Amino acid sequence: MPGWVIWILAACGLAVGEMLSLGLYLAPFAIGAALAGVLDALGAGGVVSWLVFLVVSLVTLGVVRPIARRHRSMPPALRSGTAALVGKQAMVLERIANNEGLGCVRIDGEIWTARAYDEDSEIEAGKRVSVMEIRGATAMVSE
Repeated sequence: MPGWVIWILAACGLAVGEMLSLGLYLAPFAIGAALAGVLDALGAGGVVSWLVFLVVSLVTLGVVRPIARRHRSMPPALRSGTAALVGKQAMVLERIANNEGLGCVRIDGEIWTARAYDEDSEIEAGKRVSVMEIRGATAMVSE
C-alpha cells in the first residue's frame, strides 16, 4: 500500500476521533497527516512526510488549541430585560395579598405590580423581598 494512502487513512481516523471526543487534541494531527499524505502523493520522501506531519501538527496544536480554550471559557451571557430582575432585592410599597389582588414593589427604582410567590403568604409594606420570577408585568416575590 502506498505511503500517501496510509497518511490519508490516518488523517481520516484522527478526524473521526476528533469528532467523537471534541477535545481539539486530534484535529491538529489530522491536519498534519493530511498534509503529509498530499506531499507523499506528490513524490516527497518518507522522511519529509514525517517532518511535515510533526511540524504542522505541533504548530497547529500550539496555535489553535489556546484559541479554542479561550472560547470554551467565555463568561456567561449577560441577562437583560426582565430576566435581569430575577434574584434582585425589592421593597414592598403596598401590602401583598394574592387573594385580594393587592401588591406593589420597587425594584431598582421602578414600581412593579407584585404577587407573593407562595400563594398563601401575605407580605406587609416596608419589608424587603427577593424577586423570584417575572410573569408578564407582575413580579413574583418571596421573603
